[in-house]
Amino acid sequence: MKRLTLIIPLVLYSIWAFAAKVDTVQIPSAAMNKTYKAAIAFPKAYAKGKANFPVLYLLHGGYGHFDDWLLKTPDKSLVKDLADEYNIIIVMPEGETFSYYVDSPVDPNSKFETYIINEVIPFIDSKYRTIADKKGRLITGLSMGGFGSLYLSTRHPELFAAAGSMSGALDPNMTTWKLPPDRFEMLTKMLDKIWGPMTPDSFLPYSVVNMADQMRRNGLPLAINIGVDDFLLEPNRELHRRLVYNHTPHDYSEQPGGHTWEFWQNALPGHLLFFSKVLKANGTYIL
Repeated sequence: MKRLTLIIPLVLYSIWAFAAKVDTVQIPSAAMNKTYKAAIAFPKAYAKGKANFPVLYLLHGGYGHFDDWLLKTPDKSLVKDLADEYNIIIVMPEGETFSYYVDSPVDPNSKFETYIINEVIPFIDSKYRTIADKKGRLITGLSMGGFGSLYLSTRHPELFAAAGSMSGALDPNMTTWKLPPDRFEMLTKMLDKIWGPMTPDSFLPYSVVNMADQMRRNGLPLAINIGVDDFLLEPNRELHRRLVYNHTPHDYSEQPGGHTWEFWQNALPGHLLFFSKVLKANGTYIL
């Protein structure tokens, strides 16, 4: 029995030593006078040397928080395994339940574009061994986070090498969403707190669908996918149509599934594979 007692801790130590590490950190926001948590998954290779690593910013969806990608995927090791497989740091910042990762035009206490761009990214680059250059920085997310990743990368192309969206809520004009009346009314009330009452003039500056021409000018590699049963299918198809029309190279796909964690668990590895090719082309992929 004593021998087993000695062996078990050694086995546990071996598992810990060769697994990805996940930290939770506090990242302050001067813009919002508040501090938010972020989760960071480090590949096991990070602790073994002194190399700088590429970073993927992985955004959560509406009703969610920073740790969704760690707690809600059917496979709870998904993010950690992908960090190991692709030797990449994965940062999961807080975006609150309905910030849409924008600086709200009506709520001065909701400035999440400023937070991610001017506070989170510099914090991560200052504290960790990152490739602090657009060639090694990527962004993607689900639903509200899909909107956020395309919105932020389109407005700040100097910061990102590529961007993605999974089931993105790409158009604030919810008349394009397939929702039952009760849910439409509930979401309208929630989103009015960020956007203000939506009119054709007010939502246009915040519609990712209407950013297709800017995406063409930016030239960032884009990966966009959506489930064929998703209530957000039509805005995703519309962005795809516009990108095809203006000859913007992008990777667009539709798969079976809806607005579910099962779909996003299956989608995220494809985004990492897509991003790994971009990093290899940039010379920033860590072997």
